[in-house]
Amino acid sequence: MPLSKAQPRRHIHTREIRCDAYQRDDGLWDVEGVMTDTKTYSFDNLDRDGVAAGEYVHRMRVRLTIDEELVVQSAEAVTEAAPFNMCGNIAPDYSKLAGLKIGPGWRKNVMARLGRTHGCTHISDLVLGPVPVTAFQAVIPARREREKEGGDGKRPSTLDTCHALAATSPVVKRRWPEFYEGE
Repeated sequence: MPLSKAQPRRHIHTREIRCDAYQRDDGLWDVEGVMTDTKTYSFDNLDRDGVAAGEYVHRMRVRLTIDEELVVQSAEAVTEAAPFNMCGNIAPDYSKLAGLKIGPGWRKNVMARLGRTHGCTHISDLVLGPVPVTAFQAVIPARREREKEGGDGKRPSTLDTCHALAATSPVVKRRWPEFYEGE
């Protein structure tokens, strides 16, 4: 079902986020994200001598290299476009993510290392949301296929991670009846 019909309006701003996951030949995974912002109008900017309509206001990239347990082996970020010249200076600090595990506590641990003035809001948005979700989407199915998750008696790691995979849902009852906790 689509969204309802919109009222008359004028397009002002576009944010695009793209994430890709790659299985490396050495057994690790690279998960990359890019975030861009553009405006439909030109505006003044002292550091860049103005920003033209359609030109990137923001363009940031991040790469997390993770193992199959979702532990960050290395991390790097780059700022290709930003409103202020100094914005890219913080990008090397994203290497501080090495050693963290994507899973419970991820947001808290990222913010402890890179929150507020210790990071870039836009790079951190990638690292907190779409990049770890992309990691799960790539790594967990590959790992499940190898381990035949649920068939070895272990509770699947994806249980209770969303509405459809709640231990009380019909999806869990069908896929992992031994872990179903409903009526």
